[in-house]
Amino acid sequence: MMNKSITKEWNDDAVIVPPYKSEQFQSHGNKLKVIVPTTLTNSQFGLYEIEMQANTRGPKLHYHKEMDETFIIREGILTVLTSQGESTAEAGTVIHIPRFSVHGYNNNSNSIVKMTMIFNPGLGRENFFRKMYKMLEENPDDLSAFQKLYLENDSYSIE
Repeated sequence: MMNKSITKEWNDDAVIVPPYKSEQFQSHGNKLKVIVPTTLTNSQFGLYEIEMQANTRGPKLHYHKEMDETFIIREGILTVLTSQGESTAEAGTVIHIPRFSVHGYNNNSNSIVKMTMIFNPGLGRENFFRKMYKMLEENPDDLSAFQKLYLENDSYSIE
């Protein structure tokens, strides 16, 4: 029983997201699943799962001015790209990418890679993914459209 003499400081805003409610995108050996959309966190963060098939290319070198990014490798070996070169990250590795840090990644292995990705703040990141995956399916060679999408969504390509 609760102590009625304590002023109510808590709220009833907890959110449970069942796995079947998650939006998913897939293209060119990459699958992205929206676990906690930024609409549920007031854009404080977004939580996503990424699955990369063997020998699959991820994003080229880029950086963000307004977001930090964190990856937790759950399965496989991810090749992490930075301005210093390449390194590998095995299952259990946490990779934190602060704002303005150049990064990208690939799956250069012969096995699947599964990871969790967090953007902080979220800045509606699933809208970026929704548009990007649609572009990858409809017109993957339109580099100017990709560049425009990147710039509109706090992603600045190095290449």
